[in-house]
Amino acid sequence: MSIQSEPALRLAENLFTTADRCLLAPYALDVGKLQSVFGDIMTHSVDYADLYFQYTRSEGWSLEEGIVKSGSFSIDQGVGVRAVSGEKTAFAYSDDISLDALRSAALTTRAIARHGGAGAVRVPTRGQGRSLYEPRDPLPSLEDGQKVQLLEQLERYARSLDPRVSQVMAHLGGEYEVVLVSRNDGLIVADVRPLVRLSIQVIAEQDGRREQGSSGGGGRYDYGYFTAQVVHEYARKAVQQALTNLEARPAPAGSMTVVLGPGWPGVLLHEAVGHGLEGDFNRKGSSAFSGRIGERVAAPGVTVVDDGTLEKRRGSLNVDDEGNPTQRNVLIEDGVLRGYLQDSLNARLMKVAVTGNGRRESYAHIPMPRMTNTYMLNGRHDPKEIIASVKNGLYAVNFGGGQVDITSGKFVFSAAEAYMIEDGKIGQSVKGATLIGNGPDVLTRVSMIGDDMALDTGVGTCGKEGQSVPVGVGQPTLRIDGLTVGGTG
Repeated sequence: MSIQSEPALRLAENLFTTADRCLLAPYALDVGKLQSVFGDIMTHSVDYADLYFQYTRSEGWSLEEGIVKSGSFSIDQGVGVRAVSGEKTAFAYSDDISLDALRSAALTTRAIARHGGAGAVRVPTRGQGRSLYEPRDPLPSLEDGQKVQLLEQLERYARSLDPRVSQVMAHLGGEYEVVLVSRNDGLIVADVRPLVRLSIQVIAEQDGRREQGSSGGGGRYDYGYFTAQVVHEYARKAVQQALTNLEARPAPAGSMTVVLGPGWPGVLLHEAVGHGLEGDFNRKGSSAFSGRIGERVAAPGVTVVDDGTLEKRRGSLNVDDEGNPTQRNVLIEDGVLRGYLQDSLNARLMKVAVTGNGRRESYAHIPMPRMTNTYMLNGRHDPKEIIASVKNGLYAVNFGGGQVDITSGKFVFSAAEAYMIEDGKIGQSVKGATLIGNGPDVLTRVSMIGDDMALDTGVGTCGKEGQSVPVGVGQPTLRIDGLTVGGTG
């Protein structure tokens, strides 16, 4: 039996009140009626069932050629009904939140139920409240005119930094999401999730050559997060990247030592390693990490965690989309594989505990194991010491796109900003560099880990099986030996 603190109880009650106001009361629904829906689902035997209600209000503003040319606003709401029996999942969803629609969806899910006695529906209990972010709507935190001014300020400052900046494109977006999860085990839990993001892309021209740079960030804040200082830093980074690429020469190709910068380069860790540690791939034996718990999978000193409890981070959640509290999960500890990321289905089938990583894009999607904020912990080396240790190699500061094959672990990543390292010093900028390797193999090639771990600025979106969710990544400076670099030089 757990005892909840008074503040946690009050927070849980406030979150439930908001969810009730948005999702239940307008449709004459209450907890008792939700329990009657579970009664319909569990007429036959199923292992698990849940209802996922969601209300989302979002907006986007885009600037191009000095003008805010487009603005969008949308409201979406609905409910997903899921029943699980063994490895089989039945799922139905509706944008009609009514008792009739819920019961219709419940009847659909019964198709996968086993024959036998009826499953139990327990007495409802409220989940404990958490406060990783303020449960408020970010959209009205600035007037519409102020949102336009924010984008115009970003554009003006970017252009003022260098006359070679010829184009500036910027986007401001905000989202207010209210969710309510009700489960057949009696748990009912709500969350209110704000999310904002500001991004900028610039194009610089010189002597007929055009190069681009980008930057941005955000998190679970309101628009007040984007102070003049933050806005100027986004503009400065985007312009600096574009100007650096104007001077870049074609990158050489071959096997070489690669140093990855801190922060956003952790996206390579996310793609090449993180996805391979998600429970569904490992339960099915399709990951390169399947069946390797307790084995050394990385160099000594490599510790990788997935942490959904970091305050106000883009990838953080008070509870996952199955109502389970998010956690700090150690996946690799000092090079040894310790565990996988689990949702309720895969945890039950693998006979392990859930890890708070059941996530879905919306009420119209089923949950699956997904990352939150995935990063590598600090090592003991000064970043300058790492650079100085390399006679000839590549220093990758920022990444663009990439892809990975989960089964083999093979990945390809393109560097958006990179430099050659010559005699222990950062030298000429290069463009067209791609990093090619194998996730499990690349972890064994980490020879030095910096003490400058940083998280990304809040721009990550992860795609898996057609679903996109916000995530965070991070790492310290890393030296990786013998990595294949594809180049254009």
